[in-house]
Amino acid sequence: MENSSAPASSGERYLESTQNLWSVVSDQMETIRKVADLFAESILAGRMVHLFGSGHSRIMVEEMWPRYGSFPGFHPIVELSLTYHHDVVGANGQRQAMFLENVSGLADRILRNFDISQQDSALVISSSGCNVVPVEIAEGFKQRGVKVVGMVSRQHSEASQSHHSKGVKLSEISDVVLDTGAPVGDAMVSIDGLDTPVSPGSTVGGCLLINCIKAEVADRLTRAGKPPKVLTASAVVGSEKAIELFEAAYDEHGRRMAQLYLELGKDV
Repeated sequence: MENSSAPASSGERYLESTQNLWSVVSDQMETIRKVADLFAESILAGRMVHLFGSGHSRIMVEEMWPRYGSFPGFHPIVELSLTYHHDVVGANGQRQAMFLENVSGLADRILRNFDISQQDSALVISSSGCNVVPVEIAEGFKQRGVKVVGMVSRQHSEASQSHHSKGVKLSEISDVVLDTGAPVGDAMVSIDGLDTPVSPGSTVGGCLLINCIKAEVADRLTRAGKPPKVLTASAVVGSEKAIELFEAAYDEHGRRMAQLYLELGKDV
């Protein structure tokens, strides 16, 4: 029989730390609802919510769309040069990705690919909010008249130094800021005999935020008479309906994406 008075294990302490992340996200529900209003407005206008994250922030982009329980209206912008982590060293390694994340001008080259409308909105994710490319992506959206939601780990961002030439951080230029609740340095568990903590929390807090937003947007679209085509498992709706939903969702995504290229370069 387990001793209930035994000190918590390292894994248990991580789980305890995630409860604080839940509380931080829960306290932001009013802001989350405002973000959902903004995003639903873009989707109902037939436009897109642009999503950008470099490094491991890419996880949040993919959590929003496309995956089971998600729906069209979101535009994932994922640069492999900034997010391809599998090789770690050598060609396509982490050293190059981390270097490129702080190259000024890359963000402009990325956004040059799309015909962005003021009816669009954007979510830019960066745990520190201090690397050049995410900050310049947010600046590029704002220059195009797009409202920007920034997702950061507020404590970590406040303790970090911006790499931007003007010293600005994502939280300082975003119209709305969401906080993952992760601590300084992200890692949440200290181990006796180990100098540095392990087990980051920003992904957990970020995914909570993403799925709260997703649920609120789906509710708004449905109440507006435009229920979304949700990618749904066959175990829930049956094989035939699941295939129908997947095809319809992907087709809608393609039609929305087409608008991002329709007038491309005409104002250049």
